[in-house]
Amino acid sequence: MLLTGFFIGQNYWLYRSVGFMILSICIASGKWVLQIIGALMFLNENKWSFIRSIGKICFIGSLVLYVYFIFNYLPLPIGGLVQFVLSITISVWVMVFLYYQAISKTGLSAIWFWSWVFSLCAAVALQFFIVF
Repeated sequence: MLLTGFFIGQNYWLYRSVGFMILSICIASGKWVLQIIGALMFLNENKWSFIRSIGKICFIGSLVLYVYFIFNYLPLPIGGLVQFVLSITISVWVMVFLYYQAISKTGLSAIWFWSWVFSLCAAVALQFFIVF
């Protein structure tokens, strides 16, 4: 979450206040916290493998956010906000793909995948309607 926090801090111009930046970080981390709590409560033998996998996915998703800074050096016909949204979109799709692979690899039911997708959609909606 440190990488995501740094990404949010670098894009301070999008937020109305520091409070909204903190709220954005809380929303972004909430879906991961819910999955970890669920794994600790409901999984037995696969719990630590699953938690390691989603930790890697969160890290990779946070790294992909930095495509935004690469876009700034490319001669693209799009501006800052569009580049910001595009980098988030790429990050989300990478995480969805990797999360599905993690679910398949650990043998968990599709309910885990769809619950995460639901929490991801809820997080995006909260970011869009409350934070921005």
